[in-house]
Amino acid sequence: MSFVPLTGPAVLTVGDRPRDGSVTFQDERRTLSLPIVSAVPVLTKAFAREATHPSVGLLGASAHFALRLVAAGKFEETADGWAPVVVGDDVQRLRMLAESRAYDGVDREGAEALVWSMVAAVVDAMPRGSMHGATRRATAAVSPARPAAAGPAADRLRERLQRHLVPDDTPAEVSISLRVEADEESLTQGVLRVVLQVHDEANPLHLADAAVLWRDDPREHGFGPRTRSQVAMRLADASRAWPPLQRMRFQASPTEMELEGDDIGSLLADGVAALKEIGVDVLWPRALGRELTARPVVDAGPRPSGTREEALNTGLFGVDDLFSFKWQLAIGDEPLTDEEMDELAGAAAPILKLRGSWTIVDPGIARKARKRMLRKLTPAEALGAALTGVADVDSEARDVIVGATLAKLRDRVAEVGRGDLVPVPAGLQATLRDYQRRGLTWLAELTALGLGGCLADDMGLGKTITLIALHLHRAAGPTLVVCPTSLMGNWEAEVARFAPGVTVRRHHGRARDLDDIGDGIVLTTYGTMRRDARLLAEVPWDLVVADEAQHLKNAASSTARQMRLIPGRARVALTGTPVENDLSELWAILDWAVPGLLGSRKAFRKAWAAPIEAGIEVTTRQFTDLVAPFLLRRRKSDPGIAPELPPKTETDQLLSLTKEQTVLYQAYVRDTMERIERLPGDDPARRGLVLMMLTGLKQICNHPAQFLKHGAESGGRGRIAGRSQKIELLDEVIETATSEGGAVLVFTQYVAMAQLLSAHWTATGVPHLFLHGGTPVRERERMVAAFQDAPDGQGVPVFLLSLKAGGTGLNLTRADHVVHVDRWWNPAVEDQATDRAYRIGQTKPVQVHRLVMRGTLEERIALLLDQKRSLAEAVLGRGETALTELSDAELRDLVSLRPES
Repeated sequence: MSFVPLTGPAVLTVGDRPRDGSVTFQDERRTLSLPIVSAVPVLTKAFAREATHPSVGLLGASAHFALRLVAAGKFEETADGWAPVVVGDDVQRLRMLAESRAYDGVDREGAEALVWSMVAAVVDAMPRGSMHGATRRATAAVSPARPAAAGPAADRLRERLQRHLVPDDTPAEVSISLRVEADEESLTQGVLRVVLQVHDEANPLHLADAAVLWRDDPREHGFGPRTRSQVAMRLADASRAWPPLQRMRFQASPTEMELEGDDIGSLLADGVAALKEIGVDVLWPRALGRELTARPVVDAGPRPSGTREEALNTGLFGVDDLFSFKWQLAIGDEPLTDEEMDELAGAAAPILKLRGSWTIVDPGIARKARKRMLRKLTPAEALGAALTGVADVDSEARDVIVGATLAKLRDRVAEVGRGDLVPVPAGLQATLRDYQRRGLTWLAELTALGLGGCLADDMGLGKTITLIALHLHRAAGPTLVVCPTSLMGNWEAEVARFAPGVTVRRHHGRARDLDDIGDGIVLTTYGTMRRDARLLAEVPWDLVVADEAQHLKNAASSTARQMRLIPGRARVALTGTPVENDLSELWAILDWAVPGLLGSRKAFRKAWAAPIEAGIEVTTRQFTDLVAPFLLRRRKSDPGIAPELPPKTETDQLLSLTKEQTVLYQAYVRDTMERIERLPGDDPARRGLVLMMLTGLKQICNHPAQFLKHGAESGGRGRIAGRSQKIELLDEVIETATSEGGAVLVFTQYVAMAQLLSAHWTATGVPHLFLHGGTPVRERERMVAAFQDAPDGQGVPVFLLSLKAGGTGLNLTRADHVVHVDRWWNPAVEDQATDRAYRIGQTKPVQVHRLVMRGTLEERIALLLDQKRSLAEAVLGRGETALTELSDAELRDLVSLRPES
């Protein structure tokens, strides 16, 4: 066969009858044309050779396929000769053969047409007895079933082929893998060899090198007649996943290939993962170490001047480049030296000898060796990484190594507030409780490091006095306190009472300036702060304090954005509810107090909030470790915190709708649900209707006049008594409390309902005070003083407050009854309101009454709130906003009036 050119293309020509066709072989020197009968032995031998043109491989594989059909007797006589019988699985095998042997210039469809033509020509020529000895030997090399043709010639053919029969237990499906090989010489030259292996899908331990498979002795490898076409198909898939395998694929008998620099790098960077994705493993020899790893190290970076130890001792954290991420490379657990990383970075090939053994260097590792500095970090970002051992590196959460310098700082921060208590400042005219001194110590040590924090004690545990003590302890400059308008008077009174030597100034109203502040305390409101943020930013504040810091929970709000403009040596957030709805609110508060600690909001959501909401305990523990040094949370119920507080009794008062309320409720549900159900689920108008319905139903539960907008001034239509059991129960609570010398706080989220109650009590002669969002500051302070300072059994017994205006910051411990007329969507908000009475200074048992209408939306809300309250510190839902996303059926079930049990 040496005279037949095989390195050039082979062209099939079909005559009037298939057997009259020929195959023309070409190369740059000569052209040779052979009839089909003579071309078959050339093609079947060329099929197993490597250095052939892809067209020769395609025709050779087709001839081999045809000989299998002949050996199996899968042909029949026609008027013009012999034709193949290709049915069932053979059709798919033929198509897979064509797909696997397609090449540049001949796509799958063209290859399939050539295969059909070649098979027809070979089958027509073979059974006629015109084949010479070489062709008969080629036919005998295939694996037959019993021939269908009869006669002595067929019997002799069957006898010759019987020894090639494949056992019945040969694998039905096979897979492939790639084995990497190398010796010392090839490694020195930077060359690897990749060997193709074939596996039984059902038994991966049954494997053979492809070179053995192509010798086609089933007794040697144990694979069946379909294996070659399957391997070709798998190799075609693999070459699409990693294109350099095309070189192996187009070998006449794919067995192995060599890889050099770029190909090795490509295999490491992309190939291994892409091949793994389609089920092709790349197997590396143990002697060829691939254990080189890179981990980010976070530690102190260079400082412009001074020693690093001085920086840590003084808590100077304003230098942006104080910390940085760097890559640390290692073999196993042994870090590489700087010299070894330099050698790796400068290596020309991805094969390197390190510490006496050869190592394959992933291109990504090499890049890290060349550019070790990742990025600079703020101190807060570095601390976050150090406290959890995890950081966001290249948009991926990765374990990090904490350097020695940062580890010292991390340990200092982790121990903040746990050591000896700081002395009570001499200027403080008060005795601090033990937990208050611990809070002062925690704040003093944290702010001394130049860091901020959030004091999140329950309402009434003395956050204000703790902050005043901190101001006196630091004695380092002015303190700015930003608070709700209603709390300015309380701050003034507390500073005058507990620190009479400290100057207090209001930055509020028309006449406001910041001249000659000294070391005093400046009070301003969130509204004034928004307008004067740039002016306030010009003052060198020692402390900036956000009281009722839930005002910052929306980081995108104008309030939060303007607060970030005001610098200070340290920032302190005060709030009894660090999380009202979801963890993003805690992120917003801590990101103001300790900028950068929790990363960006998007990164926080991905790294922390989502896993915690999904209940992943490991992440929850890591998050606790991260925020613990910066968030101090104590509750009244904690052991030893407030043992002097009297008991508190909470009761859901279940009431019934009046007939008028029932008619209104059912009609409103029916009419509004019909409108809602006509709208698609994603229509914004549907969301508006749902919110409107929820509000309307709560108003009906309160009082028909509130829903119908019938004020007390509207004559008979505005009659209040006798139309809602909530009014009757309120009257009973007030009568009981006042008869015992007590006082009552009444909260409602609706100003209109408060106005109805105020009109009712005015008409029935019940003395009361009414505080709402429109009450002027001075009038608020006068009302609070009038209620709180009155002796027991004297003064105004009822204080009516809108929930938003009076639910935070006020000290109203004279009251021993608290009534929630309607339910808010978050129990934390109700708890804050209750804490106006149930706080340090309360000496009488407190009774909390929550008014709930049976069978209504209110009862379902009460059940939801009880569930939320039991999930201490867990992520809370989104209230009525979440309810707008319910399906029509779920929404109807939520709001429909149910019969009372």
